[in-house]
Amino acid sequence: MFVILVYDTAVERNPKVLKTCRKYLHWTQRSVFQGELSTAQYRALMTTLNTTIDPEYDSIVTYTARSPDMIESSTLGITLGGPGDIL
Repeated sequence: MFVILVYDTAVERNPKVLKTCRKYLHWTQRSVFQGELSTAQYRALMTTLNTTIDPEYDSIVTYTARSPDMIESSTLGITLGGPGDIL
């Protein structure tokens, strides 16, 4: 499945959320990641993030599609991230 993940977390949790997301997805913008994951990878990512965030304060939103071919995107301004290696 193709996943787009957007997060808004407290400053003290940003590094851990960022590091976790980079294990699974490509960084595309400051708090935005995207990439293809299996169902098992998606569940593992969400489980890890769920134990990292404070659900009373933080927010993580994911959008999923069957494939990246089903998504059209465009960028205005500079492109911050790209489909480089996942760390």
